[in-house]
Amino acid sequence: MIKVLMVCTGNICRSPMAEYVLKDMVAKAGLSDKISVDSAGISSEEVGNTVHNGTVGVLRRHNIDHDALRPARQITAADIKDFDYLLAMDRGHLGYLKRNAGNSHATIDLFLNDAHKSDNVSYEEVPDPWYDGQYDRTYDLVTKGCAAFLKRLRAENNL
Repeated sequence: MIKVLMVCTGNICRSPMAEYVLKDMVAKAGLSDKISVDSAGISSEEVGNTVHNGTVGVLRRHNIDHDALRPARQITAADIKDFDYLLAMDRGHLGYLKRNAGNSHATIDLFLNDAHKSDNVSYEEVPDPWYDGQYDRTYDLVTKGCAAFLKRLRAENNL
C-alpha cells in the first residue's frame, strides 16, 4: 500500500481538501486498494476541530465524499516515518517536514510541484483560504495538484 499524507498548518482547510479530492480520484481510478491518503497539520492549534465550513462547502458542491466531522490532527513522528509521500501545501510546511524527517524514507515535496512543473498551475504553493476565503481557488489548485500527483504516482509505481 502506497501511503500519502497531505500537510498544511491546522488540518482544517487545505490538507483535508487535498486528502478527499485525491481519495476521490484514487477511487475513480480503481486504485483504493493500492493507495491510501490521509492529512495532518504541523500546528496543534486546530487539533480536535472539524473540517472548515469553506472546505466542506466546496467539497459538497463538487460531490466529493468527505467526513465533515473528522477532527483535525497534528502530524506525528510516526507519520513522518510511515508515509511514503509527504506533500506540503507551502514552503513553511515543507521546511518543517524536512527538518523533522530524520531517517524517513518518504518523498517530501511541495504539493503543487508536479502541477507547476507541467504548467498546469502558476502557483508553487497553495494559499491558505482560511485567511482570504477563496475556497474555490483552493479547490481548483488542489484538483490540479492531485491530478498531476496521481499521474506521477501511477508512473512511478506502474499503476
